Amino acid sequence: MNDKIAWISGSAGTVGITNDGGSSWSWLQVKGYEKSDFRDIEAFSDKDAVIISSGTPAYILKTADGGLTWTKHFEQRDTSYFLDAMDFKDPKHGFVLGDPINGKFLLLKTDDGGNNWVPAHYSPGAYKNEAAFAASGTCIRVYKSDIMIVSGGSKSRLISSTDNGKNWHYVELPLTDGTPSRGAFSVAKNGDKIIIVGGNYAKDKLKDSVAVIINSTENISKASMPTLAPEGFQSSVEHLNGNSYLSTGTSGTNISADGGKTWKKIDDRSYNVCRKAKNGKLVLLAGDKGNIGIMKF
Repeated sequence: MNDKIAWISGSAGTVGITNDGGSSWSWLQVKGYEKSDFRDIEAFSDKDAVIISSGTPAYILKTADGGLTWTKHFEQRDTSYFLDAMDFKDPKHGFVLGDPINGKFLLLKTDDGGNNWVPAHYSPGAYKNEAAFAASGTCIRVYKSDIMIVSGGSKSRLISSTDNGKNWHYVELPLTDGTPSRGAFSVAKNGDKIIIVGGNYAKDKLKDSVAVIINSTENISKASMPTLAPEGFQSSVEHLNGNSYLSTGTSGTNISADGGKTWKKIDDRSYNVCRKAKNGKLVLLAGDKGNIGIMKF
């Protein structure tokens, strides 16, 4: 939320909250959801947040009291439902992305802050064995009327809409694909520049095919590779400010100061996600077993 308040969601029904910029954390296990794998969380204050669980059953829960109690606002026990990520463009309007069902990505939307979730009228199409990765909660990003989705598996693509999902544009990315562990994992946008990261999580030290730069939304099909790429698989990318971007994954953390053209590895530790404060300079990285990194930028 800012340089003090942040939330993290995790496995075994776990949620973490900090009110001092990550120096200390309060950890809780959501009662009745101890077996849920909470792959994404969206916080609106130190009291209000929404979480989604991947796997079966698929849940969307909401709290209004700092995580003490949670209310279920979506449940699906059909095993074809697998929720990957969530993003909100404002406190009322948000989307949840799930793996494809019957040739279309699952896309749920809310217009009331997460109290009610309904299928979006126009869901993007998907190839057989194409999917999104529930690795960092950043395979979907929502910017005002723009929606961006990145995929992997049989195809590695950027799927985007500039009209809240009424029409979709598809671009195949120059990232390796063809197996369930490869493709695009995360996308970040600043102005006309789009940075996409990914790779092969099963071989996370491979340095080829881990990042893509798109310099103009006017000609979104023009994608280029960095001259010096991140060192290994990356599951999350975040715009910091100006031309600076941060990316992270199980292979370590990398930073670019020139809009994604060149990257420098700054940390060897394994993380899954990096996010910058919505209002502030605090950057948090989170990984397995409560591994948390703190930066100020």
